[in-house]
Amino acid sequence: MRPLSASAPLASDVALLVLRLVVGGVMVAHGAQKLFAQGIDATVAGFAGMGVPMPEIAAPFVIGVELVGGALIVLGAALPIVGLLVAIDMAVALALVHAPFGVFVAEGGWELVAALGAGALALAVVGGGRIGVDGLLGGRSRRGRGRA
Repeated sequence: MRPLSASAPLASDVALLVLRLVVGGVMVAHGAQKLFAQGIDATVAGFAGMGVPMPEIAAPFVIGVELVGGALIVLGAALPIVGLLVAIDMAVALALVHAPFGVFVAEGGWELVAALGAGALALAVVGGGRIGVDGLLGGRSRRGRGRA
């Protein structure tokens, strides 16, 4: 069976927009929570308590990747770089924090960070479609390079 995007490129663009809005929106929410609800000092302390190396550096970096990176994902801007940074952020969170707690997020597990990381990696590789900054500035999405 052929994917819907093969005969309906707009469907692909809309699906990528939905993916960007969900992944980017959740990342913005996580970064905003760390910065505004908890604050940097509490986030540093939380990272230290979870065994994250160099929490004084890691916490502001993670906040930036999640908050600014999430916003850029929503906008569909700089996706090859931002998507990769978010995917790495989520992979590190999985490895350092969530893996010991199993799959389910309700028990502190890795399902959410894995889904967010996979979505961000897909956007880094495939692009965000024509309905986004990268698509508009480039004239077409990374997926569309072979199309006229």
